[in-house]
Amino acid sequence: MPRTGARGGPRTRAKISEVATRLFLERGFDTVTVTEVAREAGVSAVTVFKHFPRKEDLLLDREVDAVGLLRSAVRDRAPDVGVLQSLRDTAFRLFEERHALSGLKDDSVPFFRTVAASPALVARTREIASDLQQTLAGELEHDPAFDGDAPLLAAFFIAGYAAVLVETARLLIAGEPADTIADDHRARLERLFDALSSGFVPRP
Repeated sequence: MPRTGARGGPRTRAKISEVATRLFLERGFDTVTVTEVAREAGVSAVTVFKHFPRKEDLLLDREVDAVGLLRSAVRDRAPDVGVLQSLRDTAFRLFEERHALSGLKDDSVPFFRTVAASPALVARTREIASDLQQTLAGELEHDPAFDGDAPLLAAFFIAGYAAVLVETARLLIAGEPADTIADDHRARLERLFDALSSGFVPRP
């Protein structure tokens, strides 16, 4: 049974994340220390690092969710559904739900501005993308129903999806109308999967 007391467990993790996010969005990522986050959350710095090994992960805390979605897209798809179709279904489900991993969640502008203003956060997003690419490639390589170039497909999909997110973030920061941003996001997803479908066919 998970601990939920003052020093450990999901409630403590959620409280730390909530406090850290508020401080980072109010004051900027680089000006807030882990010690300040710990003090505001009522825990020690050791407890903060127990839940978030890197300071950057206090704000960029969706990697586990993204890994789970990628694994599910490969492992849990129906026997007659290809990998690309499953990834497409996942991407468009995130879009329809305005999930945080779509970039379209309400009130995302302060988050994107904070990330864009911090070289450390930008660098960490690239590391996370690399980790996700390796995760997807590994899943594809172990999938007996996938007959293609796993590392190449993983590289193109992760890079393409990241490009969609970056453009969505740029439009949000620029203050474009929400409907315009959503339409652009959908169109870019369509173009991404059209390109992947044309370029990644089963090996002869």
